[in-house]
Amino acid sequence: MPFQKKRRSAYRHPHADDIARGLGWFSVGIGLAQILAPREMCRIAGLPQVPGFTRLCGIRELVCGIGILTQRNPTPWLKARIAGDAMDLACLAAAAPVSASRGARLTVAAAAVAGVTALDVYCSRELSDDRRPAPLHVRASIAIHRPPEALYRFWRNLGNLPTVMPHLKSVRALDATRSHWSAVGPGGAIEWDSEIIDDAPNERLAWRSLESAPVYNAGSVCFDPDPAGGGTVVTVELLYDPPVGTIGASLAKLLGRGRQIRADLSAFKQLMESSA
Repeated sequence: MPFQKKRRSAYRHPHADDIARGLGWFSVGIGLAQILAPREMCRIAGLPQVPGFTRLCGIRELVCGIGILTQRNPTPWLKARIAGDAMDLACLAAAAPVSASRGARLTVAAAAVAGVTALDVYCSRELSDDRRPAPLHVRASIAIHRPPEALYRFWRNLGNLPTVMPHLKSVRALDATRSHWSAVGPGGAIEWDSEIIDDAPNERLAWRSLESAPVYNAGSVCFDPDPAGGGTVVTVELLYDPPVGTIGASLAKLLGRGRQIRADLSAFKQLMESSA
């Protein structure tokens, strides 16, 4: 099955990942500046000259930045940045009474730190593993009194699928193997491109989403002789690995942990047997 392969993390929170990398490089840059030019950094921020403490803060920033950029899960390092941001804001607040003449610089520095803190909190929440929805894996079978050739022919023309799958708005062929899918869920429209990765005429068909898809998904349909005779057992398997947020919640509601695909197969059975 296509979804037995390791799922790719590229489908997880692409925007949060990009922001996290930016925060990592920001930490590295600020850290190096604080280590190499502590007095100048204090002057720019409107702080008293405390080079030793500033260098310690720079080491903290540098370590956090390297952790964000090099570790598979940057969340702990983002949380460390949040703690560091809180300490920086406390230091700026404490310096205000003794740096009245540099109040404007302190205000600008505090606003900048607060803005970066907001990004740290956002990325930390978006990338936390304990907030990720579980992958949705559904499997269902049904016996249809039609030969496998007719059933395979219907599925191979992917544009037919919205006929029996109401949540699909359209499936449009791009070439011999790639197609563009559009679905409608509780959270709005979801679109992605897929490719066929296994095609055994009258036996099975398998597909998976391309790298550009907002949601990793894969599926297959198999056509096996009905042991009872006179028909075909159709088995569909689907996997969705939804991200955190609106799209993930929409998919969970849309698929209903298997109820939707069973209803789709019942509609498929009715259509194919009535057209025999």
